[in-house]
Parts: sequence; C-alpha cells; structure tokens
Amino acid sequence: MFTGIVEELGEFLRLDWHGDGGVATIRGPLVSSDARPGDSIAVNGVCLTVVVAEGDGFTVDVMKETFDRSALGSLKPGDPVNLERAATLQTRLGGHLVQGHVDGVGAIVARASGERWDDVTVALPPGLSRYVVEKGSITVDGVSLTVVSVSDTDFAVSLIPTTLALTTLGRKGVGDLVNLEVDVIGKYVEKMVGARA
Repeated sequence: MFTGIVEELGEFLRLDWHGDGGVATIRGPLVSSDARPGDSIAVNGVCLTVVVAEGDGFTVDVMKETFDRSALGSLKPGDPVNLERAATLQTRLGGHLVQGHVDGVGAIVARASGERWDDVTVALPPGLSRYVVEKGSITVDGVSLTVVSVSDTDFAVSLIPTTLALTTLGRKGVGDLVNLEVDVIGKYVEKMVGARA
C-alpha cells in the first residue's frame, strides 16, 4: 500500500528482457537506503518487488501482465521515474490509499502552464471514467492528485510547483503516456452493489 506522495525522483537504468518479462534496474538512493529483497517500491505508480538492493539502486522482476497494463515498457535508460516505498503504520497519509495496481494507461492530451501551476488533461482508457469523480483522487504515474474535472473520455488535474519540480509530471508533455490508478473504494462498492442486484 502507498500514499501517492513521491519520495524521490529516480532514474531508470536498464531493462533486461527474459522472454515476455524482464528485470529492471533503477537508481534511487533514498528508497534504496533501507530496501531489502521482498520490499515493495512503487515505480511510476506500479508496485514492484525488490529482488536485489545494492548501493544506490535496486532491481525488480517485471512480468508480462505488468507490461500489458502499464507504461513501464516504454521507459528508456536515463528516464526519470517516480519512486515511493510502501507505507507503514507510522506513515502520514498525505495523499490517498494507493495500491500500486495500475488500472490503465492514459495519454496527456493537453497542457497549459499558468503563473505557478500547470493544468493537465489526460485521456481515460475505456471503462475507467465511472471511477473518476470531480474532487476525488486519482493516481497518475504514482502521484496522488485531485481531479479538477472529468468527462467520459478524459479528466483534468492541476499540478502545483512542488509536483512540477519533484515528479516526472513536471517533464511530461502532450502525447506522453502515464500510468493511472483509480480510487479502489469505488471499485469495491461497485462490485458489492452489483452482487446484491
């Protein structure tokens, strides 16, 4: 479980393919400082399990399902990545409850820079709009954000200076892909209500 508050802007070093999966190596001195094999680290919002933690980096196994449901396969060596260690019972919940289970990949369709913040519009994959509500939470590349507006095909968020400076979202432009995770509460409510209908 995560909170969507990025701890560190890391660097994607490489991906070694093994069949339809692979082993990714990521540099992140802060999140690696106390990482052990078996720990969970969110990489651009994808919960991955540490296989090896050495020095200022770590490696993770990435299976086909993860590549199919996220934008991790499009990362190139040197690309920045948002990193967050799993929450503990002592962690402040500054964002919202994030599982690190990506629901789909969206593309940035519009970006407007203001004096202090940017307004960004992201296309929604089919079927996800029902889980996105105005003033609700959504995770974009591992960043907990508040939805400003939503339609059947896209949603908009505003990025404050801290988000622009400390996450990959400050560097992404129109056409760039982002991992999306909707608020899990809506999915559970839908399943429970549907089971009673």
